[in-house]
Amino acid sequence: MEAAGNGRRAAALGGLAVLPDELLCAVVDLLEPTDIGRLACVSSVMYILCNEEPLWMSKYLSVGGHLEYKGSWKKTTLSRLSLCSENSENEQKARHFDGFNSLYLYRRWYRCFTTLSSYSFDTGHVERKDDLSLDQFRSQYDGNCPVVLGKLVETWPARTKWTMQQLVHDYGDVTFRISQRSPQKIIMKLKDYVSYMELQHDEDPLYIFDDKFGESTPALLEDYRVPHLFQEDLFDVLDYEQRPAFRWLIIGPERSGASWHVDPGLTSAWNTLLCGRKRWALYPPGRVPGGVTVHVSDEDGDVDIDTPTSLQWWLDIYPHLADHEKPLECTQLPGETIYVPSGWWHCVLNLETTVAVTQNFVNRSNFEHVCLDMAPGHCHKGVCRAGLLAVPGKSIKDAENHPPGTMSRWNHSDMTRTEKRLKGSGPVRASNCVNQCSSFEFSDVHESLEDQVFSYDIGFLSQFLEKEKDHYTSVWSPTNPIGQREAREWLRRLWVLKPELRGLIWKGACLAINVDKWYACLEEISACHSLPPPSEDEKLPVGTGSNPVFIVSDNVIKIYAEGGLGYSAHGLGTELEFYELLRKFDSPLINHIPEIIASGFLVYEDGVYRTVPWDGKGMPDVLAKYYPMELSFANNCFPLGLWSKQQFGMDSSTDVSNKPIWPYMVTRKCRGDIFAHVRDTLSKTDIFNLASSLGVQMRNIHLLPLPCVQSLPESEDNDVKNSVPREWKQEISTLERRKNNIKKHLANWGGTVPAVLIEKAEDYLPPDMTSLIKFAKDVDGEPVYTSPSWIHSDIMDDNILTERAPKMGSFTDAKSTGDRELEENAIHIIDFSDLTIGDPLFDLIPLHLDVFRGDIDLLREYLRSYQLPFLRGISNADISKSVQNSKFSKASYRAMCYCILHDDNVLAAIFGLWKELRTATSWEDVEHLVWDELNRYQQSPPTLSC
Repeated sequence: MEAAGNGRRAAALGGLAVLPDELLCAVVDLLEPTDIGRLACVSSVMYILCNEEPLWMSKYLSVGGHLEYKGSWKKTTLSRLSLCSENSENEQKARHFDGFNSLYLYRRWYRCFTTLSSYSFDTGHVERKDDLSLDQFRSQYDGNCPVVLGKLVETWPARTKWTMQQLVHDYGDVTFRISQRSPQKIIMKLKDYVSYMELQHDEDPLYIFDDKFGESTPALLEDYRVPHLFQEDLFDVLDYEQRPAFRWLIIGPERSGASWHVDPGLTSAWNTLLCGRKRWALYPPGRVPGGVTVHVSDEDGDVDIDTPTSLQWWLDIYPHLADHEKPLECTQLPGETIYVPSGWWHCVLNLETTVAVTQNFVNRSNFEHVCLDMAPGHCHKGVCRAGLLAVPGKSIKDAENHPPGTMSRWNHSDMTRTEKRLKGSGPVRASNCVNQCSSFEFSDVHESLEDQVFSYDIGFLSQFLEKEKDHYTSVWSPTNPIGQREAREWLRRLWVLKPELRGLIWKGACLAINVDKWYACLEEISACHSLPPPSEDEKLPVGTGSNPVFIVSDNVIKIYAEGGLGYSAHGLGTELEFYELLRKFDSPLINHIPEIIASGFLVYEDGVYRTVPWDGKGMPDVLAKYYPMELSFANNCFPLGLWSKQQFGMDSSTDVSNKPIWPYMVTRKCRGDIFAHVRDTLSKTDIFNLASSLGVQMRNIHLLPLPCVQSLPESEDNDVKNSVPREWKQEISTLERRKNNIKKHLANWGGTVPAVLIEKAEDYLPPDMTSLIKFAKDVDGEPVYTSPSWIHSDIMDDNILTERAPKMGSFTDAKSTGDRELEENAIHIIDFSDLTIGDPLFDLIPLHLDVFRGDIDLLREYLRSYQLPFLRGISNADISKSVQNSKFSKASYRAMCYCILHDDNVLAAIFGLWKELRTATSWEDVEHLVWDELNRYQQSPPTLSC
């Protein structure tokens, strides 16, 4: 603060004058717009702080939506919030105050109004090449060093068509996505964005960075093609909807740019500039740029980066770097393409208005790095992004074949791993980059680390994988380019479609999903049960489920790994009990599920796998020492069956999650194709018949009697009333816990649920969860409860096998043929490891949202075949008229409550399928649109016996 400004500042701020301007601006930014308006009337200095354009830009970005810039961010924000008239006279008046100076505000003003045309940038250190062959690129640059390439795009139509004038002429009314550090999505029409570029004076201007431009403007995809050097992309085997974002249209004005980052998933990238000039700065992997702070999550390995804007870094930090601390640099000119290898830090500043296109890709040089980045855990991700500074307590001396060093500054006993921040600084040797890029030296400003050598070699990096983590079932970072299920599907497709790369694919699969461990388990199980040995084509797991599943010849081998030994053992025990009941009661469902060949436990001891066969009856010795249960359970026919799972399966008092024991089951492979794979090839009639068949088979599941409830011990739960039947207590207790924490539960879905609905969720849900299962009182005034049933709980499109009816070539409409048996033979249902008991409405949630994709006609057809009532165990005569008219008896209300309280993010599917619900203001609106068909479903209950 300049001395001349002290007088007005002290008088205008009073006791707040002790706070620096930066902190005052941050505090004001926390206020609502109406409160900022009131604060602006307090004093002249508050008026200045409350009318800063960056403040009002921040306020608008927190609201998001379709943007039409009105010449200033304050006017734009107030208009967006309907807080001012279009022609407010006060907005036109400028106010000036003498005697106040702020170095902080001046620097920000300077960044807003500086021009870059006068800045002189040399050509930089990045090599430039023309006419590079594919072999030369792979041997010298691919995965090694950045390079600027000329003459790659001379024949592109985009070279002449992608000027701002022509783009506005052709696509002015098209809406594009804006990249900005904002919690809300910002979109603009191109003509409005160009108008904004001409009017704005922002220190961090809005930047079109649209990964969906190929959908909104498919003609733009015809104006360019991937250069021949980058055409190998191993993500190409995925469908467009499955693969992560990979291509972007980039348009930005002078002073805009991309701040320091490493490309997602350790992919590589190429970026072609069509007009304008860009300035690039790059650091090799493991070298955090000065001014950047990296946070590494101790839970999932997520890497969060605090970085100044691109312009701020170039203006405020770059000039103070010593020569040996400066990055590799270059100025990119129109028609040039820059290649950025995997793991390289880079920052881009637009020197003038630019138009560019970029794509990220996975090829054989970075494939293992991408697979490594997918694996769960914090250490290896931090190393890949921030070097050895990311591993507290580790130094290079802990890694083989690397020189010793010290890391004492990062080992302070008062710092937890989650709290550690990795601040970048230090030199990078840019000379001889082509030959030396695999290792380089760096140091911290507080302590010299020049003797330590960091290597981006995959063998070195993979040493930092947490060996105790099961990569197949542990939680993956939300910033992974694709989720666990998609990653398994991707690796499997590569294995099938790219046999020439199987050696490389195997290495990547070992890093991402521990495939070597699961394949060793597969070999032991196959040998034990005299199954054919796996062929080369059968070495990778199939499907997208949470457990490793292999298909060997006509057999399916599932290894239960999800949730640890306690959870998985109960999963197998419950599944075996369910199959036993199907046979005992001669259920027709037995013809529509896999036939069990063998089951048991795989045990790893002293470096050797051995199998212990188990049919679910009695407690096997291999588990008895981990389960000190009551004798009544040990002597029960199925000690780890349904009631044991309800009592102990989710919350076992004995921690057995890390024991090297895995349950397994071998079944005969069912005929047919996974519905998820063939959905798009089926006709509407085919899918209607599938819905009808599902109604029949789900009826068979829900009609199967439960095991004898007498084996369930009494337990006290403070959250559940003693009057609740024992078979319901576990379910009610779970629902109560979620309801008591409902706001946090819904907020954890990361913006899926509109904020207004989160606030109203608690009022929408019943105050007592037992209201969802009791609807009447008997003659003595005691509550009458509905009856629970077996529920699959995971009927999704990858757990249904469809088989075309014989001799017909396709499904046949049973209503026209009358051949019900033919229709029933059309499907198989698989994966019963998540079996539980509860309200049959639970099974309708994945069916309606995933299998039927919200199609009301398919839901109606399903219900036509299902025929069972939703109020099981209660006749209409038992329910009073007042209860019949209450919301608790409405199936739509109960289904909506189960969606809100679901342990999976089913609400994302609802708001994705019914986009109009994103503006819903009440849960009743959601309930009516999604589930109202259930209220029109009327069916008298059949006579049931237990």
